Amino acid sequence: MSKRKQHAPEFKAKGALEALKGEATVSKLASRFGVHLTMID
Repeated sequence: MSKRKQHAPEFKAKGALEALKGEATVSKLASRFGVHLTMID
């Protein structure tokens, strides 16, 4: 069984700021950052 991936606070902040800007869809952001859709909501 594999361990969950740990993301740095900088990575999380960057993703959150991109999501708040609303310039891209959640699907595109998830693809860009390599995470699941539900992690951005």
